[in-house]
Amino acid sequence: MAAPTAETLMRSRYSAFVKRDEGYLLRTWHPRTRPARVDFEPGLRWTGLEILKTTDGSAFHSTGTVTFRASYRGGALHERSRFERVDGAWVYVDGEFTE
Repeated sequence: MAAPTAETLMRSRYSAFVKRDEGYLLRTWHPRTRPARVDFEPGLRWTGLEILKTTDGSAFHSTGTVTFRASYRGGALHERSRFERVDGAWVYVDGEFTE
């Protein structure tokens, strides 16, 4: 089932990174920006996800952003991710690291 919002997709993609589910990550990546494969960092253990801000990305929008902090053993990654709808389904476009 497709994610109903950009934030829901962000949460499911975080879970896919935790489980190293490359197939799901590639399926939910925009065709325009999708890499050939996902390179998982060996030994990296994700420990939590905190959504800091969402802009648009609901059932009434065609684009949205989700700013989040994903924690891992020894640090955290902050990113503002962009999402778009493709054929009615939310997909991840790209992101920029933030402080």
